Amino acid sequence: MSAHTGTRSFDVIVVGLGGLGSAAAWHLARSGRRVLGLEQFAFGHDRGASHDTSRILRHSYHRPDYVRLTRHAYADWSDLERESGERLVTRTGGVDLCPEGSAIPLDDYTGSLDAENIPYELLTAADVAERWPRISPPPDVTALYQERTSIVPAAQSVAAMQRLAGVHGATLMDRTPVLSVRQSADGVEVTTPHARYSAGQVVLCADAWANTLLEPLGTTIPLTVLDQQVTYFEPDDPAGFAPEVFPVWIWLDDPSFFGFPCYGEATVKAGEDCGGPEVDPGDRTGTTDPAMLERLSAFMAERFPGSGRPVRSKRCLYTLTPDRDFVLGPVPGADRVLVGLGAAHAYKFAPTLGRMLAELAAVPALADTEPYTTFRLDRPALTDAGYAAHWMT
Repeated sequence: MSAHTGTRSFDVIVVGLGGLGSAAAWHLARSGRRVLGLEQFAFGHDRGASHDTSRILRHSYHRPDYVRLTRHAYADWSDLERESGERLVTRTGGVDLCPEGSAIPLDDYTGSLDAENIPYELLTAADVAERWPRISPPPDVTALYQERTSIVPAAQSVAAMQRLAGVHGATLMDRTPVLSVRQSADGVEVTTPHARYSAGQVVLCADAWANTLLEPLGTTIPLTVLDQQVTYFEPDDPAGFAPEVFPVWIWLDDPSFFGFPCYGEATVKAGEDCGGPEVDPGDRTGTTDPAMLERLSAFMAERFPGSGRPVRSKRCLYTLTPDRDFVLGPVPGADRVLVGLGAAHAYKFAPTLGRMLAELAAVPALADTEPYTTFRLDRPALTDAGYAAHWMT
């Protein structure tokens, strides 16, 4: 309905329909709420952080609270598989490779897994090379293997959550940028170029564009947006990199790299964590960065012999908070607006964070309980101008 002729009303409006926003729309609609979802770009676009093929689902994390949250992540992915009727989780096992003197202490991982009683194996470099001949670690590497590490498909699962949101009655609109979000005593008003909408609450999952809508509400989040690059390599023998025989892997050092077995095609995907340049999300070329490609290719040739030549690269946004923790909670002074932001490691948690946002919309008092308090908007990392950013996880 035109803004000049009236205002359509909903219980909740979700702004941004990437992984977190689509999950929130699904859970909100499934709970019986009248939901409107607004996406500024076309559905399935590649301008954010929820496109392309694969993401890592894993228990191994640097803090016990994240490991605890991964238990919910596995359960919520199973829930999504059951309701969608699609197979979304491909178990491969995962190996974290930690050289001596690493910038990311392996003890943080083992201690966190121990605290949550998640089993794992510690392996020497020789053990790794024997179990996975396509990995060539240096002698000083200690590896952590966790058998439940898996791959989840990014674009496919976003589409599945959007479809289920619609099944439960949500109205989802693409190519509909939000110009403003305003809270009043009666609710929240959302304005787009062609219409005005009202709701009791707004769930803002705009990621790199979040501050555009938060600043008029009196809040900003200190975000750094990087133009991440991943590259697909063509192995000489794809069977040696098949998910049945080759794991998801992470190189725990600075720089930190990560990669996958062949998944859906005869290529292996790899990337450097937080390796891209800072960028304005609205002003990107999308072209391959040759320096990033050279750095990753050299690492792959040395540590994964036979992984082959690079055949294509893709870009995506890393939207980072100073502490690299999520943002999940109400806006101070505008508590009808809830923010969900994943800090460039949330896709594995997308169904879980969407559920948590839906539950928070239903029960606002949850904002004062764990784990929400860890991710609140007024924590020191987001309010202290002198906070030293650290992104190694």
